[in-house]
Amino acid sequence: MSRSRHDRNYERGRGRDYEGDRDRERGGERVRYRDRDRDRARIHDKGGDRERERERGREKGVSRDHERGREKLRALSRDRDRGEHERGGRDRDHGGMHHHRERYDEPETRPGQRSRSRSRSRSRSPRHEQKSDKESRIARITDSVRDTTKSPRRETSTAANEGGMNVAGNEPSVDDVVSKMEAAKAALEAKEKEKAQPTFEYSGKLAAETNKVRGVTLAFTEPPEARKPSMRWRLYVFKDGEPMNEPLYIHRQTCYLFGRERKVADVPTDHPSCSKQHAVIQYRLTEIEGPDGMMESKVRPYIMDLGSTNGTHLNNTRIESRRYYELREKDTLKFGNSSREYVLLHENSAAAS
Repeated sequence: MSRSRHDRNYERGRGRDYEGDRDRERGGERVRYRDRDRDRARIHDKGGDRERERERGREKGVSRDHERGREKLRALSRDRDRGEHERGGRDRDHGGMHHHRERYDEPETRPGQRSRSRSRSRSRSPRHEQKSDKESRIARITDSVRDTTKSPRRETSTAANEGGMNVAGNEPSVDDVVSKMEAAKAALEAKEKEKAQPTFEYSGKLAAETNKVRGVTLAFTEPPEARKPSMRWRLYVFKDGEPMNEPLYIHRQTCYLFGRERKVADVPTDHPSCSKQHAVIQYRLTEIEGPDGMMESKVRPYIMDLGSTNGTHLNNTRIESRRYYELREKDTLKFGNSSREYVLLHENSAAAS
């Protein structure tokens, strides 16, 4: 069935409308692209402005640094001129006093020459100027040292005063100052060497750590010859001549500590005059000459005072601190100002039986 003319015209119109819509959409996309490019260009321009501002700031900082450098150079040149002027005046004074003196200073220059050298120094680069300033400072220092060491005042003062003082008598000579400085330097070096060198001396800290009982460091260390006794020794306690309680059996250990510190004391002594660690009975294996003249080893008791305040008394005689005293049967011990007496006996003693 053939289409009518009206339908064909209608379809053509619709096609034209579709193409027009598509062209309008393309135009809108072109506008959007153009706006986006314009925005990007604005952003790029802002970034360039910021970079240009930063570059201007850098140039200003560099110019400020140059100005500061020029000011420093001017100040150094003024100091140098002032030092040369002062040195020249001092040289003239010394030259008027002694004509035969050797001149160690540089020859004076004429005003025209000085101005030319100044103009040359100004025309030089900053590095050359700084270097020349340093050299001039070193030269001024050496010249001043030479003047002080070679001046006639120093020579006359050393000749007049044998004690190393100047004419006024208030300041030491240069040689004395130099010798003192060298001695101080040598002392400092010796101290540094002593600090750097390691020390392997006995400090006693390890022994103190291993010699602790219940957190308390003992005031003594058992000797290598410490042994348990084979004989059953006992201490009988008397107060005002009367016995007290049962005897103390002191044959089960190698040592027995007397004192007020109940954490470590084997035999507590609660009297205020007794120290915390007052004394110790130590059993030691020693060689003793027998009745037949032969040496025999035997474990015997010894008493040692541990540096107590009021001392330890053996048979009413105070013994020295930190020294072993051999105990024998029926010996009497007293600690501090306590009235208690401790009598040493063993199982085979006649009094014990």
